[in-house]
This record gives sequence, C-alpha cells and structure tokens, in this order.
Amino acid sequence: MTASKRPAPAVRGGRPSSEPDPVRVTFRRFAGVRTRVLEVGPPVVEAEAPKRSRKRGTDKARAPRLVLLHGYCDSADTWRPVLAELAAAGIAAVAVDLPGFGDAQPLRPGPMLPQLDAFAAAVVREQAVLGPVVLAGNSLGGTLGLRAAQNPRLPLVGVVSIAAPGFVDSWLVRTVARNSLPLRLYSALPLPVPGFLVRAVAEQVVPRLLYADAGTADAGQVRRFTTLFPDYRATTSRLEQARQLVTELADAYQLDRVHVPLLVVACGKDKLVSSAAGRRLHTLVPHSRLLVREDWGHCPQLDDPPEIAELLTFFAAGAVRSGDVKRPARAASQAAEDTAAG
Repeated sequence: MTASKRPAPAVRGGRPSSEPDPVRVTFRRFAGVRTRVLEVGPPVVEAEAPKRSRKRGTDKARAPRLVLLHGYCDSADTWRPVLAELAAAGIAAVAVDLPGFGDAQPLRPGPMLPQLDAFAAAVVREQAVLGPVVLAGNSLGGTLGLRAAQNPRLPLVGVVSIAAPGFVDSWLVRTVARNSLPLRLYSALPLPVPGFLVRAVAEQVVPRLLYADAGTADAGQVRRFTTLFPDYRATTSRLEQARQLVTELADAYQLDRVHVPLLVVACGKDKLVSSAAGRRLHTLVPHSRLLVREDWGHCPQLDDPPEIAELLTFFAAGAVRSGDVKRPARAASQAAEDTAAG
C-alpha cells in the first residue's frame, strides 16, 4: 500500500482561523474512568439508533466511526489536527484521553495494560451502538488497538496500528526496559533539578523524538508535551511508569488471535519505534496491510494530518465494505449494556 504526500494547508488542521472549531469537547466515563472526549460528527446523544434489516442479526449499512487513541505521555489533543480534517470530510470520530494522561483520571496501582484495555473496550462499545467502529492508535494507542483486535467480543471492523512498540524498538526504549541505572542515578541526584530546567530540556527533546523534522514542530503541541514534565518529581514518576509499561509490552501480544482487517503503519524517521517493527508486525499478521512512509516520524498525526485523515477514511470505508469479519448480533446489545454500566 502506498500513499503520496500532498502539501499541508497553511493553517494546521486545514481550518482557517476565522472558522469555528469543529471539535466538541465533553467529559464522559468509560470503565469507571472519567475522561475528556474530543469528538466530530453526530453527537452520541443525537445519533440515530441503528436500523435492523428484515434479515435477523444484520444491520443496514452505516458509515464507519473512528476511535483514536494516543501514545504514552500524550493526550487526545495530538489528534486535533486530524479531527479537523475528518470533520471537514463528514467523518464521525472521537479521541479520548487515556487513563493517567491528559485530563483523564489516573491509573490505579498495578499492571497498566489491563486497565487501558478495559477503558478502550468501553469506548469502542459505546461507539459501536452508532455504527461500525475502526480503532486507530499511535504508539501505546497502537498497542491498545492490537490488543483490542485480539478480543473477539469487541465489535470492531478494523484496526490501524501506527508505530506500536514492543517489536523492534529504538535503543532508548530498550534502555528504559533493560537498564534501570540511568533512572536510578537521576532519581538519586542530591538536589532536585529545577522545574524550569526540566521543561527547557523537554522543549528540546520532544520535537526531536516525535517529529520527522524537529524544525517543523508546532510550538503549541510541544508546549503541551512539556506540561507533562513540570518538575523533577513528575519526570521521575513518568520514567518509572514508562519502565513498567515497557516491561509489560514483553507479553502484550497474541497476534494469532487478530482476525479483523489490520493496517500497519511504519514510519521511516521514527526515533522511538523502528520502521522494522511495522514490517515484523505485518509478517506476524499475514492478512494485514503495510504502509511504510519514510518521511514520517513517531507521531505522523502531527507530521501530516491531512494524509493521516485521508488514510483513516479510506481504510475505514474499505473495512466496512469488505465484510471480512462477521460479528454476532449480541455485540451491539453488549455495547449498550457496558456503556450504561461504565
């Protein structure tokens, strides 16, 4: 699968500054976690209920709905430019703050991935009441997408996994997982590093890690990332959490259980997850499709929002049309029950 790059609009997100923001912001609860939701398309409370056809257990064809998940130490705002593009195209989509990030409630003590799985599943089930769901995730969100695809009870018609870690990762990610010495040394500094210095370093490091070209990094997005590292104590906590997460990734996948349509996106300028990771994932899931973009970094939704929006729209439409995966009729009913329980 290939894609040609087109020039980015003069205004990020493809929306002139004079136009109102098409992204609605609400707060909802999923799997017991209160979080912030960014949404475009028909609101949940206003969308029409699915219409049953005369054939038992089937629904009238409906437009796909996108659920967008961000990566570690990120938030739903990473998808804002893409959401604006999707809104302009009339595509329904939601992006959520994952537990522990953005404005979501914190994670509980203990393993992280099971908590994140339950949260993502609740979001998918809510949206599945309104239409066929395609789940797209970047980095940690890509991992959650793959894990959701392993669950046959989830009403998914497709998954897009962008730069999912745990396959072929960078030296930095491997160091966090296998060598705790740098973290111990940082935590044992005799005097805490001043907050302004922590933020100054983050402002230099973040664009280089997340973008294909640090010189094109959006200042607002960079500032948003640096707020996650306001001081020495918060940075230490995030590093400890990252180490736990990378450890959990060692047993994160059971890819033989993935049967839904899967698009694997690998990025040639990714400094955290090698593009070789995407190629390996594609090999491990033979029915998947692979897109390698040499000009994208770890967060292509920031590098090239119009292309990512177009890619998601194209894949979602194809996944709905293909009908490759037949879900039991009870999945939609289960979705409504789970949403009410959450």
